Amino acid sequence: MTAHTDTPGSVTTVYKVTGMSCGHCEGSVSGEISQLPGVSSVKAVASTGEVTVVSAAPLDDEAVRAAVDEAGFELAGRA
Repeated sequence: MTAHTDTPGSVTTVYKVTGMSCGHCEGSVSGEISQLPGVSSVKAVASTGEVTVVSAAPLDDEAVRAAVDEAGFELAGRA
């Protein structure tokens, strides 16, 4: 599990998401996760399946899973 603090008050977590294949996929996943409370940035990379999320506090994995599901993809876990 990868979760570390970048700056005081922020947590960076990297998730693995399966099924992303293009920029549109990245945008869908990023858009859904960015709506979660406390999220300040999201960077999805289809080629690696990694989604890097910066948030004010650690996110609930089930909330992230629900957001990824809403975008039409599957959360494989933390990278």
